[in-house]
Amino acid sequence: MKRKIITIDEDKCNGCGLCVSACAEGAIQLVDGKAKLVSDNYCDGLGACLGECPQGAIAMIERDAAAFDEKEVEKHLKKQESKQPVQHKHAGCPGMAVMSFNSKDKNPDTGHTQDACAALNSELTQWPVQLHLVPPVAPYWENADLLICADCVPFAYANFHSELLKGRKLVIACPKLDDTDPYLEKLTAIFKENNIKSITVARMEVPCCGGIVMIAQRALLESGKDIPFKTITVGIHGNIIGG
Repeated sequence: MKRKIITIDEDKCNGCGLCVSACAEGAIQLVDGKAKLVSDNYCDGLGACLGECPQGAIAMIERDAAAFDEKEVEKHLKKQESKQPVQHKHAGCPGMAVMSFNSKDKNPDTGHTQDACAALNSELTQWPVQLHLVPPVAPYWENADLLICADCVPFAYANFHSELLKGRKLVIACPKLDDTDPYLEKLTAIFKENNIKSITVARMEVPCCGGIVMIAQRALLESGKDIPFKTITVGIHGNIIGG
């Protein structure tokens, strides 16, 4: 029978898993890092996953496909639950689940004294943080002071959490080793679709790290927004040398 059903462009898919968690029927799963429709009769054709894909990799088409089968879906979900109970709660990779949390809500059972825990407390208040994985629209972006950080900065700068991350939402990226082509589009969308209060870019002093500043500046220009922007440069010895 011919009916509406989703199709997934694997070339566009970055494996973020947001469509997986959006599909209540479990019709989409990550296979070898790509989202795939695992069976036609699991897809109800309603397209709940369409708005979740930040890459625009999912579309609705009309083609010959098996009819949606609620009984088969129920069997499929029970099977998935018995094999992977944690994955059923978030059908994609658990590490990609979008979360907001209070930086003070930490597990007290750490073995540290209360004073030591206070000194070591993380200031991270959202997940994920990698620029390839963060959604372009999320509740935690609203009225956020955004920190765009080169991967090496937290390792070089000892007071990263208390002085750079505290009070800010975070994305991390490496302008030298990452595939940076999608970064411009993702940052532009974050700036354009949300009310970002300020942008801080933290980079290392090495020349190749300047790319993260240029990408952020261009994204801000393309977004058409006027958002306060500043750059902080960290030296390889752990000192701030600019910003």
